[in-house]
Amino acid sequence: MSRLIRMDQTGHTTLAEWTAGDEVAYREAVEAFRRELDEGYIGVVSDGPGHATQVRELPSEADLVVMRRPIAGG
Repeated sequence: MSRLIRMDQTGHTTLAEWTAGDEVAYREAVEAFRRELDEGYIGVVSDGPGHATQVRELPSEADLVVMRRPIAGG
């Protein structure tokens, strides 16, 4: 089962879940992903311990996609 979560004040909130072959659930996850992008969140997937890659499209094969706010700084 794949999951789309948002990091927030509670730790995290599950936004969507889908499995391979469940096109309806995946489309709903894509809509949730896009809403989060519109709210200023960025999506990331793990590339192994201590490494992550930002994604602009929801990868259907990812086990976990995390939505988070960009890190402030300069």
